[in-house]
Amino acid sequence: MNHPGKGPDFGDRPFDEKAARTGATTVGARDFLIAVNFNLNTTSTRRANAIAFDVREKGRPVREGGKPNGKPLKDENGNTIMQPGTLKATKAIGWFIDEYGIAQVSMNITDISTTPLHVAFDEVCRAAGERGLRVTGTEIVGLVPKRTLIEAGRYFLHKQQRSTGIAESEIIRMAVKSMGLDELSPFRPEEKVIEYLIAPKGEGKKLTDLTCTGFAEETASESPAPGGGSISAYMGALAAALGTMVANLSSHKAGWDDRWKEFSDQADKGQELMQRLLHLVNEDTEAFNRIMDAFKMPKSTDEEKAARAAAIEDATLYATRIPLSTMEAAAETFPLLESMARTGNPASVSDAGVGALAARSAVLGAQLNVRINAASLKNREEAARLTARAAEIAAKSMEAEASVLELVNDVLSAD
Repeated sequence: MNHPGKGPDFGDRPFDEKAARTGATTVGARDFLIAVNFNLNTTSTRRANAIAFDVREKGRPVREGGKPNGKPLKDENGNTIMQPGTLKATKAIGWFIDEYGIAQVSMNITDISTTPLHVAFDEVCRAAGERGLRVTGTEIVGLVPKRTLIEAGRYFLHKQQRSTGIAESEIIRMAVKSMGLDELSPFRPEEKVIEYLIAPKGEGKKLTDLTCTGFAEETASESPAPGGGSISAYMGALAAALGTMVANLSSHKAGWDDRWKEFSDQADKGQELMQRLLHLVNEDTEAFNRIMDAFKMPKSTDEEKAARAAAIEDATLYATRIPLSTMEAAAETFPLLESMARTGNPASVSDAGVGALAARSAVLGAQLNVRINAASLKNREEAARLTARAAEIAAKSMEAEASVLELVNDVLSAD
């Protein structure tokens, strides 16, 4: 604390008698550390240690004659000369686990941006192979960030020249199977992935958690929500899903292997749009509920009436902007659908056409919700701006739909 530039980021002050008397609470922060064990098809701790020294950042001591039992060499300052390993930001050692009857390379990855888990896995596999051994699986100790498994799953899909535009759960499953995360015990993402563990629980099911039948039945009930806004968002999500499906089918079509990345990129975009629109399915119903909550506010005094009126205006504005967001997201599916109709698997061209029909319905349906909610806004200037933007998106979407359907009909007519 008494050295310039060496103090804490917050609460820096001279170390004096008061500080010595009261003490301090120290809080540090770092990126997430992954503790991982790589299972080997050996019982030899010495072999496991050799692999650990090959890969860990610190490496191993340089010894006389290059022999394992040679005397460690020193530099001019008397420090042991080290031969660095191949993986930055890692610490590792080999050991034998009685419970499993195998040796492992036990590793801490201290910076997952520098050395992602899948990079460490491949490098340990390489080093083990050079010593006549195999990595048979991987054991993650504690928790892991979701991005680590997503990056790994995408990496292994790319190595197979397979599309990465698939469901998040499937990408994680690819990571689990590729690195053998379930070799020693079942790997349950809901228990091992940080984001899944801290996700809110007990708040009731969202609309997107319902089955197809359940969603339809909920819509058909006497409750006013979900209504046309959520249905429009879901139609948009289905449009994106159809475009993504055609891209994935095209990426794996026999004879089109050299185009897998082209279609994988398209499928990635479709997945992103689908997730945005699925979020808007829930958000549109939440926006309606906000309006209902605002109308329930007390209105006995002038102050209460003013607060209630302001809350109703804010909620109505929000409920107008949500379907506009649905229109924007649904409209973004047209380039994907047109591309799939033009260059995708001809056997799936009708799916691209149905996607275009769904996207147009999503846009026009959401526009109706923009208009009906904007009509209740006191701020007429903002209402006019929102409805004008909605009309612009609707007009362009109708043109885009016609363009996709023309392509689809040309392909169908050629058959």
